[in-house]
Amino acid sequence: MILIVAEHKDGALRKSALELVSAARALAESLGGEVAGLAIGDSRAADALAKLMPRVYCVSADELMEFRAESYTAVVGHVAKERGAKAILISASRAGLSYSPRVALRLGVPLLEEVIQLGVEGEHIIARRYSYLSRVTETVRAASLPVVVSVKPNTFPAASAAEGGQVETLMVPLGERDTRVKVGEKSKAATGRVALEEAAVVVAGGRGVGSAEGFTKLLEPLADVLGAGIGATRAVVDAGWRPHAEQIGQTGKTIAPNLYLGLGVSGAVQHLSGMNRAKVVVAINKDADAPIFKVADYGVVGDLHAVAPALIEAIKAVKE
Repeated sequence: MILIVAEHKDGALRKSALELVSAARALAESLGGEVAGLAIGDSRAADALAKLMPRVYCVSADELMEFRAESYTAVVGHVAKERGAKAILISASRAGLSYSPRVALRLGVPLLEEVIQLGVEGEHIIARRYSYLSRVTETVRAASLPVVVSVKPNTFPAASAAEGGQVETLMVPLGERDTRVKVGEKSKAATGRVALEEAAVVVAGGRGVGSAEGFTKLLEPLADVLGAGIGATRAVVDAGWRPHAEQIGQTGKTIAPNLYLGLGVSGAVQHLSGMNRAKVVVAINKDADAPIFKVADYGVVGDLHAVAPALIEAIKAVKE
């Protein structure tokens, strides 16, 4: 059995959960066995997951409604062991990366991290992943089964609905060590924009934007008229102009939008590694030799402070 752990929010599955279903289906064709899902905390997520696969396990409890690495480790480890999972697939999100190594350690099994492809060679699971700032793609192999695999977001297609399955509710005992971390307070950014990693359109800014005020006056209005998510380069985040949650690249988020607009983005390899799966890339930069133009489908050489307002007005005119 191949077990996926589905990420969700307010009962709705995240895009990464649909991608794990696709990865698990492809792996099952070579490895054999059925695909099963695990929803932790919210039973509504289990019902949604059951529309994608034949069997879903739901572990719901008050202490599991908020994510905690220790609690998730205990639940995933218990279910995987009791149900005989050959492979446990977890999204390589910030949350997934925090507990997938713990699950592997608890089970005493191999860990394949941030993989972009999965396959089977004999009785071994093999995977491909990026390394050396995404300049090298390496192939790794798990020496034995079971194996824990964290899958890099936006590298597998989102799965479509299949024949409905059944939800089985499980009880997993949690010890004091599994619940010793408590969620004290949460702060939420005051924005109604779509999550960056799930956005179909992304507007990203680099140092060429000039300042935090430049993002407010140029990128935010452009994102609003396009219904887009906002992204930034590491230099922008390091300068304190935008929050880390908007960082795209090797040390940030990986995105795969239909349209990516880069304003004042030079095109450093670290940033490109996070957005190179965009279907269409548009770059606006006054430097005609900026590396971003080598990967752009469309490029505008000009001052973004003049181009962006004109672009906003043109989009508004089309919408009207």
